[in-house]
Amino acid sequence: MARYAKEHKQVTRQRIIEQAGRRFKQDGIDGSGISTLMSDAGLTNGAFYAHFASKDDLVANVVAAELRSQVAMYDTLRPGRLGLEDLIREYLSPGHRDEPGTGCPSAALLDEIGRCEDATKEAYSEGAKAILEEIAARLAPGDPKSARGKAIGLFSMMVGTVQLSRALSDQKSADEVLEQGIENALAFMR
Repeated sequence: MARYAKEHKQVTRQRIIEQAGRRFKQDGIDGSGISTLMSDAGLTNGAFYAHFASKDDLVANVVAAELRSQVAMYDTLRPGRLGLEDLIREYLSPGHRDEPGTGCPSAALLDEIGRCEDATKEAYSEGAKAILEEIAARLAPGDPKSARGKAIGLFSMMVGTVQLSRALSDQKSADEVLEQGIENALAFMR
């Protein structure tokens, strides 16, 4: 019986983290209260503290999980630079821009993460480091450390491009930012 309870608690915790990840990316960390987050997970507010010490604890766990998921996605890409080109085109697509709840946590939450507590910043730093390592390994498979600076530039360019495109009210201009971002990122890779 205790094993079931422990497994059930872990599944419930994971459901809260996944639902909160979508909600945070869609509405922002500050725009998502505990009651909404728990409702999204199909639970009552009272259940929250059985899983997390505070909202800040949840945020740190969500950021870590979101970035782990993003890093795992690199395994589904084609090998090397071809996979990185595919990633750039998908990342800088209207679909990614228009669906922040299912997209990259960096593009959706970076400004808020910068104002979060240390645990969230640490979770983000660890995840971002893993993403940069994945990009660097694709840019220079024989010597990823040599491509770290380029990986930082490429990742920053991609995140900023999506953020700028999301902020524009004119659809044509927003699409132009994405198209130019793809060209810039592919040129930067070379």
